[in-house]
Amino acid sequence: MQAVLLVGAGGAIGSMARYGLSVLVGRFWSGGFPLAILLTNILGSFLMGVLIGTLARTLPAHSNEIRLFVAIGVLGGFTTFSSFSLDTIVLMERGEIGQALLYVVLSVVICLIGLYLGLLLTRGGAA
Repeated sequence: MQAVLLVGAGGAIGSMARYGLSVLVGRFWSGGFPLAILLTNILGSFLMGVLIGTLARTLPAHSNEIRLFVAIGVLGGFTTFSSFSLDTIVLMERGEIGQALLYVVLSVVICLIGLYLGLLLTRGGAA
């Protein structure tokens, strides 16, 4: 039951953070390209790399509770691959195939780079 509460509380925080970032980006970006979700996934992937790298290096004894709360809860609620999938399909249905492909490639590639950079940051440059 504790695990469910940790994930649920973290997920609520992550979802609120995602919404806040979306509102913030919306103040500066009004285009049809889903920039807020892209930025959320990039940031979330980077933070996941930092978290996992840090846990592996410094807190193995308590890492399960932290992993449940932060990785699965907060970052799971913050990153939005379900929204990413929906936005991709919407772009495709609007006939914006090039935008959809660009969105998919940027999301996947840059998020992988973000996670790698987060790991590099916590590993002192050796991945």
